[in-house]
Amino acid sequence: MPYSHDVMEFLLARRSRPAKMLQAPAPDGAQLDLLLTAAARVPDHGKLEPWRFVVLETPACTRMARTIEARAAALGLEPEKAVKAASSFAESQLIVAVVARPKPSEKIPELEQTLSAGAVCLSLVNAALASGWGACWLSGWPAYDTEIQGALGLAPQEWIAGFVHIGTSGATPPERPRPDIAALTTRLQS
Repeated sequence: MPYSHDVMEFLLARRSRPAKMLQAPAPDGAQLDLLLTAAARVPDHGKLEPWRFVVLETPACTRMARTIEARAAALGLEPEKAVKAASSFAESQLIVAVVARPKPSEKIPELEQTLSAGAVCLSLVNAALASGWGACWLSGWPAYDTEIQGALGLAPQEWIAGFVHIGTSGATPPERPRPDIAALTTRLQS
C-alpha cells in the first residue's frame, strides 16, 4: 500500500488557527478556487452535492458583523456574546460559509448528507492549512439564526454547516491536549 510520509506528518500535526490570529493577506480568487475544489472531494453518496459555498470577502465580512450586532441586540443577547460573534466577522479577511442543503433522496438519508457537509468544512480547513494558510472552522449562534441565514441568501431548507475563516496565520497557537485514543477505542476481534 502506498504511504505518504508527508501527508501523515501533516495530519498528525495539523492545528487550526484561531480566527482572531488570522490576518491579511487571504487567498485570492484562483487560490480559493483550488481550496474549494479540494474541499469538494469528500464522500458524497449519490453525488447529491448536499452543500454549497458562500464566500465572504472583507466588505461582506464587515457587513455581516453589523448584521450580527443588530440581530444580537434584537434578540437581547449578552453584550459579550454579541461582540464575540460580530468581531469574528469584522476582523476577518475571508470567510467561507459552508451551506448544508440536504436534498430529497430515497437512497441517501439526510444524516449522510449532513455528514458530507461537515466533511467539506474539515476538508476546506485542511486544504487551507496544507497550502500554508491559517484556517479554522467556527459555528456559534449566527450559524443557526434564521435572520443571519437569510442575510447570507440561504433558502429555508438550507443551514450553515460552518464558517471557515482563512487568512495568514500571525502565530502558531500552543498545542492543546489531544484525545486518549486507547480510551476511545473498542476493538472487536470476533
